[in-house]
Amino acid sequence: MGKSYPTVSEEYLKAVEKCKKKLRGLIAEKNCAPLMLRIAWHSAGTYDQNTKTGGPFGTMKHPNELGHGANAGLDIAVRLLEPIKEQFPILSYGDFYQLAGVVAVEVTGGPEVPFHPGREDKAEPPVEGRLPDATKGNDHLRDVFVKQMGLTDQDIVALSGGHTLGRCHKERSGFEGAWTSNPLIFDNSYFKELLSGEKEGLLQLPTDKALLDDPIFRPLVEKYAADEDAFFEDYKEAHLKLSELGFAEA
Repeated sequence: MGKSYPTVSEEYLKAVEKCKKKLRGLIAEKNCAPLMLRIAWHSAGTYDQNTKTGGPFGTMKHPNELGHGANAGLDIAVRLLEPIKEQFPILSYGDFYQLAGVVAVEVTGGPEVPFHPGREDKAEPPVEGRLPDATKGNDHLRDVFVKQMGLTDQDIVALSGGHTLGRCHKERSGFEGAWTSNPLIFDNSYFKELLSGEKEGLLQLPTDKALLDDPIFRPLVEKYAADEDAFFEDYKEAHLKLSELGFAEA
């Protein structure tokens, strides 16, 4: 049985389409696709299926959630996005931040992730400590993505491939560098680089290396490195699930 999504007005749907165009323009002008993907992920990734709290419901704009250690630097994303949000008061922040992530993947050459509007904004930000810690290994990844969020092993690997966009900044995460040689193109090079071993100037985090040591994760890494279409298909599904955690439950 599929999900049942809330009905939104024709006016709302038109605002979504217009907002997409504005987001494309912003991302092209500022080269900020990685930051837009990060705010979408970090907004949604706080969902806890056990308590039904957190998730993609617009709370990232609150200073106390921006103050969480894992969100260092996302105040820049909020600041860049606010002038566009002001043009579309009808849109919820929950929808708006997830739309920014979808557009970021699309404009950098990635798959077109389906987008369903209708998220309602919540007043209470989630507690700190729900997002993945890049210094830890497989058990931690499964604790966060599978036990907490309700995603799958395949989703973990596919979403890891999203690191094809962007780089780490020492002042934000303690790590420095990009995962791939072109951090503004969405492709399967994350997996290729992971399998080819550490290279001068390219980043591999403990959570990245953990994918190679796991009997379930590694075959998926190899599959995505060899077949970009397969990666795009699975990424699209994983991103959609992440962006809808706690929203329009089946």
